Amino acid sequence: MVSVLKYRFADFEADLKAAELRRNGTRLKLQMQPFQVLVALLERPKDVVTREELRLRLWPEDTFVDFDHGLNTAMAKLRDVLGDSATSPRYIETIAKRGYRFLGEVTAVPDPSAAIAPAWASGPAVAAASAADGSAPAPDLPRASRATARVLFSLSQIMYLVFYLCALFRLDDLYRAAHVAWRGAGRAVFVVYLVTALVGVAVRLYLLTATAFDYHLFGQKYRVLFPALLLLDMLWALSPFLIMDRIGVGFALGSAAALIYMPFAQRVLVKMMGRSN
Repeated sequence: MVSVLKYRFADFEADLKAAELRRNGTRLKLQMQPFQVLVALLERPKDVVTREELRLRLWPEDTFVDFDHGLNTAMAKLRDVLGDSATSPRYIETIAKRGYRFLGEVTAVPDPSAAIAPAWASGPAVAAASAADGSAPAPDLPRASRATARVLFSLSQIMYLVFYLCALFRLDDLYRAAHVAWRGAGRAVFVVYLVTALVGVAVRLYLLTATAFDYHLFGQKYRVLFPALLLLDMLWALSPFLIMDRIGVGFALGSAAALIYMPFAQRVLVKMMGRSN
């Protein structure tokens, strides 16, 4: 893949190494986030770049921000510098509820220093260097199709739904198991699992529906929900100990370990779904 040094369009030039936008050689005042939005659009002229793709590019995976406000502000600043208009776009077209598209003709200027790199300078070393200087994202996620990630995520939600519905279907067994496992705190444990099962049914149905309908803001909403989901999943990761007298200590420990891993696996699947947009 050819390394790009600059992008040129109309009277403008975006210098990737200097992170500067110039017009007829004069440097324009543009902050980093609007510049990153511009580069993302220039990389794929005439194509729609989704809001979720821009979110993944501008903000780290675990940063919780008002993404819509931040992106709208960055886009407003970018259009102001370009002298562009959202209603009558010359450069950047807004695609309602999806993202943005760059309309102008773009010329990519290759980096001559990359062309003379030795043949042995490839593979993991180059990938790591690219990630370090910000020129390319590190391939830190597994390679899988978006459909595969969605199916696996949906199956995990169905698994949790089965847990909740089984507990609600046999409340008498849940009450008895809570008293056997936790003795004096059995009543409180029963209430906690009863309430979280009811909440969990609603949450899992929402996640399943959002995945099935391919909700375009799903990644952003999941990031907001994740802390609460993590707490819910950690609580239910302890549920095998409620039936430890039937399945044994070893199996209960193994089941709990697998369930502790599940929320983090789901977060990876959501990242894969977002990156494949």
